[in-house]
Amino acid sequence: MKPLLIAFILCITHSLNAQVKTHVPTIDEVGPGRMPATIAPVKAPFPMPAFKIPAFPKYTITIKDSKEIQQAINTVHAHGGGTVIIPAGNWHAPRISLLSNVNLHLDEHAVLNFSGEIADYQPVVFTRTEGVEVMSLGACIYANGQEHIALTGKGKIVGPPKDCAVRKQMMRQDVVENVISANRPVAERVYDGHDGGPVYLPFFVSTINCKNVFIEGIQLENTPFWNIVPIYCDHVIIRGVTVNSVGIPSGDGIDIESSRNVLIEYCTLSCGDDCFTMKAGRGEDGLRIGKPTENVVVRFCLARQGHGGITVGSETAAMIRNLYVHDAVFDDTGVGLRFKTRRPRGGGGEHLYYERIRMRIQQDAFRWDMLGTRMYVGALADRLPALAVNKLTPVYRNIHAKDIVIDSARALLRIDGIPESPMTDFSLENATVHCAKVIQSADAMNLRIAHAKIYSADTLLSFIDTRNVTFQDVQFITPANKIVTSITGELSDNIEFKHTIPVRPADWRSNTFKK
Repeated sequence: MKPLLIAFILCITHSLNAQVKTHVPTIDEVGPGRMPATIAPVKAPFPMPAFKIPAFPKYTITIKDSKEIQQAINTVHAHGGGTVIIPAGNWHAPRISLLSNVNLHLDEHAVLNFSGEIADYQPVVFTRTEGVEVMSLGACIYANGQEHIALTGKGKIVGPPKDCAVRKQMMRQDVVENVISANRPVAERVYDGHDGGPVYLPFFVSTINCKNVFIEGIQLENTPFWNIVPIYCDHVIIRGVTVNSVGIPSGDGIDIESSRNVLIEYCTLSCGDDCFTMKAGRGEDGLRIGKPTENVVVRFCLARQGHGGITVGSETAAMIRNLYVHDAVFDDTGVGLRFKTRRPRGGGGEHLYYERIRMRIQQDAFRWDMLGTRMYVGALADRLPALAVNKLTPVYRNIHAKDIVIDSARALLRIDGIPESPMTDFSLENATVHCAKVIQSADAMNLRIAHAKIYSADTLLSFIDTRNVTFQDVQFITPANKIVTSITGELSDNIEFKHTIPVRPADWRSNTFKK
């Protein structure tokens, strides 16, 4: 952003009253430091289960040697459950497998360092990499088919060293759906690093096909890939977690994948990719599994560096639905609320709700990127020509945001929909926005912005094949005290300004554009 634009935005920030009347949290009101001892009741626009901190039997083993960690977990599990304590100090481990009724607890000042040797992650295990099922290294802390498991404490988990074999042998051939055929049996999708061959990088913490998962308080640093990844799980609580994966490609913070009934609260994520992410499988393989991500609440969280604060996609084959994000802060993040799909990946998102969110971000506050780039999907990334709708055509619809404060952003809205599947039904109510640009929309319909003050350094509103747009009770404050529009595409129609200041764009004769 140019210095002149920043100066303008900062000047008008202090000159007019805000539109949002509801309290929107500031950075000192979110994150682990604000986490209460108990879990408050969850209120969402859809039914959610009750969440509470789980209890474990009193049986406890405190390890005295790194080699004892897995054996202690096995012993506690066999005893009927309890806690394995990793005390203060530096510890080293190969892959750890969590088992039912076990709480793995890292005391404060405990540092658990994970191996970078491929042999320490063998034999390979069932996992899912970028939405496709494979047999590979799994995760540093791994669980499959377990119930009532926990990872807790104020200790730190550190990923494999920078130049280790695990990182050097990562699969680089192509995107995963071009390497693994959806018709190939999962048991044959083996990537074990044999004779220097490729592996799919392990997640940091991943629970698969698990019920009642509890993760609290830990710090994660230097992940090999995505940090915390529940897959095919039901009833997951993640609270008070701190992640630092800045500078690590694909270093996502928390990825909820094809899981349901999830609560994420009081976490702070600084990431090399997206911070809080919702996924549900990729393309044909994701459709084969058919498990959505649904009933997810994210509250009182902080996103710092990262590509997106809260991201949906791009792997959404089985759909993301019933997501509620509230009382969150994005500070120095790339995009604020990010929605990604690709033509050949299927699915999409619906019934997504965002309330009381504050953003100080580098890029766009709301960003729909439904096409991607040729690097990953070839000519399918080209906007035109419009293609026939099929089972892999994704959708985004029924998305609602209110009580949003944007302290700084490149743009309020940027929408790149799909011509044959436009982004549909988005509403934004009660917003105070400071941005360099207002809106750039291609292939969208049914947009409503109401009760907002928009301080913009630019006067242009751009629409390509965008229809049924309403600005209601919106005040645009620009250097020229005017707005202008660029409207193209045969489908652009019915764009209306109701009770706005200015009352209409400078290049219009009435308040409505209608063909």
